This record gives sequence, structure tokens and C-alpha cells, in this order.
Amino acid sequence: MAVIETKNLKKIYNQGSDIEVRAVDGVSIEIEKGEFTAIVGASGSGKTTLLNLIGGLDKPTDGEVMINGKNIANLSENEMIDFRLNNIGFVFQSYNLIPVLSSIENVEFIMLMQNKPKAERDQRAKDLLRSVGLEKELHKKPGKLSGGQQQRVAVARALASKPQFVLADEPTANLDSKATNELLDIMYQLNQDEEMTFVFATHDQRVIDRAKRVITIDDGKVISDINSPQ
Repeated sequence: MAVIETKNLKKIYNQGSDIEVRAVDGVSIEIEKGEFTAIVGASGSGKTTLLNLIGGLDKPTDGEVMINGKNIANLSENEMIDFRLNNIGFVFQSYNLIPVLSSIENVEFIMLMQNKPKAERDQRAKDLLRSVGLEKELHKKPGKLSGGQQQRVAVARALASKPQFVLADEPTANLDSKATNELLDIMYQLNQDEEMTFVFATHDQRVIDRAKRVITIDDGKVISDINSPQ
């Protein structure tokens, strides 16, 4: 069974009485456990909208989003919040770290919401930050970290809840080449070592070159779906 499956997924926005914008227009894809997939396309192509629908951050106009066989499009708002918390990790372009919390506190925050015991939260947060090379930055707040370091904290936080998969929306957009390569090395290693499923929405060629599968979106439709030989 696919970890993620969309069936004839649509998101239509009405702008005025007679103008329709088909941001996602009949997309049907399957993503298996352990994939390292890039959804690519120009600005306005629908890739971020598709990612938001998969992550339950937006509701479809029509169609289904199946996560491990469960149609999340039918969940209530509260059910969706709980489902996201326990099943999906997110990495955003703008990092979205809590500025008043340290690195370890940012990573622990998801587990705090899951009511995990303090000892378990502390140990997992330390282990995750070590895995992304930040074992010496545990107690630094985001303002004291570089952009690349902040995005590594965000990756550790995304993994803290032991999600089914991680959705990353333009995670390298604010990073220089060195930080981008380091971040991609970390995510690729997690994908290899732990079979963690990553799905990116990106137009960054550096991410596309690392992806094992590239799904290209244009005008809300899938126009190509290519598996890399790597």
C-alpha cells in the first residue's frame, strides 16, 4: 500500500463570479514508503497547493487524499490537527521555529503536544539534533543560528513525532549552496538509513538533482513523472 495516494485531486479557487483558478486539476499519484520525491514546477504551477493538500493544510474541492489508506479529506478540523501531529512532519521555507525557544526546546515542542514523557522528549531531541550535526547548539535560540542551522533544527523537529513522511516546501530557498548541500546530505542520509519518506515542493535544481523521483506539475496537472536511475 502506498503511504500517500491522491485520486483525481482538485483544488479550485473562484475569483469573481466567472473566473476559476484550477490550482490542482485532477492529480492522481502514489508515493511509496522510502521515496525521495521532488514535486517541481514554475511559480503558480500548483506544486505548493498539492503539498498542502497532501499535508492536510488545505481541503480539496474534489478527490481524495489517502494516507496509509485513510482519506484525510473527510476529517474534521480537530481530527486533522491530531492526524498531522502524529503522522506528518513539515519543513517550511521560512523555518517556522519558535524564536523564544532553544534548539532542543523547538524539537521537543511537537512531542510535548503529543504528551510524551520529559525524559523521552529530551533524549529523542538530543539524538535528532546530533543526527543533523547540531549537538553543540542544543541551547541556542534561532536568532543565534545561521539559516542552514535553523533549517536543520526544522528537519529535526519534523522527525520528532516519528511521522509517516516529511513534506518540505522549498526548504532550500533561503540557503546558500554550502548550507543547501549540507541539508540535502542530511535528509538523503535519513532517507537511506531510516527509509524516511521525503516529498519536496521545489524549483531548486540542487534538490531536483538529488531526488529519486521527479513529478512535474504545470497548470495544476501532472505533465511528467520520472524515476531517477540513481
